[in-house]
Amino acid sequence: MERDRQSPTAESYTHVFPALKGVQAGHDYYVAMCPLKLIPKIFLFDEDEIPAELRAQRALNKARVPEIARYLVDNPKEYVFSSITASLDGKVRFEPLLPTAPFLGKLVVPMTAKFIINDGQHRRAAIEEALKERPEMGDETISVVFFMDNGLKRSQQMFADLNKHAVRPSKSIGILYDFRDPLSHLSRKLISAVPHFKGLTEYEKTTISNRSIKLFTLSSIYQGTRALLNKPKHAHVSADEENLAIAFWTEVGKYVPEWQMAQARKVSAAELRRDFIHAHGIALHALGTMGSVLIASEPRKWKDRLRALSKVDWSRSNTTLWEGRAMIGGRVSKAHNNVLLTVVVLKRALGLDLNPEEERTQANLLKRGA
Repeated sequence: MERDRQSPTAESYTHVFPALKGVQAGHDYYVAMCPLKLIPKIFLFDEDEIPAELRAQRALNKARVPEIARYLVDNPKEYVFSSITASLDGKVRFEPLLPTAPFLGKLVVPMTAKFIINDGQHRRAAIEEALKERPEMGDETISVVFFMDNGLKRSQQMFADLNKHAVRPSKSIGILYDFRDPLSHLSRKLISAVPHFKGLTEYEKTTISNRSIKLFTLSSIYQGTRALLNKPKHAHVSADEENLAIAFWTEVGKYVPEWQMAQARKVSAAELRRDFIHAHGIALHALGTMGSVLIASEPRKWKDRLRALSKVDWSRSNTTLWEGRAMIGGRVSKAHNNVLLTVVVLKRALGLDLNPEEERTQANLLKRGA
């Protein structure tokens, strides 16, 4: 904080940030370095300052904040945060460091100025929570992009513009590049260790196009394996569990002959997706869920019990079995109830008991069909 000795007014108390000056759409904007400990203090979230139409879009998803805060706390030497973007209303001045470098200097912001975050509200809340546990991080910095917005008239449009073209990376990409999550590591390992996953797995996309030669997605292998091991995100995975996952998926492949045909290039992946339920992510999820129960009930004989999978008719043309269960109106659906109803088919094929939720879901299906 600085104070102008010649002007003992409220606006003479200021925040000063080292900053770069730029121009977009004919307007000056600034990229400043802000200490983490200052973020919760200057970026207050006051709904009275925000147009009513925008409040619903800006509402915090409080469930996300602890996860982001935990990421900060658990990775103090490796965390990476992208810039916060904010609208700034106040008599701001930029003071160049040198006449020869008019774009490099310091941004002087009165403490009476109003700040509204256009992008980064969850990061701001997570920083506040993380500093309670690790206050020593307070002197580290995050970049903040400041846009001048007198009267905060443009903040609503800026929020819309900043988020209009934002595209979340696919789940598969997230798993591919996540080296902290043991389940992500195991999923990548399975692709090379399980014969029918090798060469048939889409690493980047969550959905597979009709022309793709891939049969599985990395995200579906992750989800199916997570269900198999019954693990929460980022949970430790032992060497025995890794070996179990490799053995399970390898064994399952022995009883799905079309997977073997795809591996031998005797049938195209597109044909399998067109004709069979087992060529979709719902199958891996359901197989993993069933496998978790099977291995728990038959830790020594689960491989023998899996032979019954060869009797399952996975054909999409078998609408008597799959319509309303894995398919809705002829299209494969991966909704929660559809996964449960697919698990029911697999459990019944292997003689496994249904849990109460599966019993209820199955009963509701029968009622609808009555």
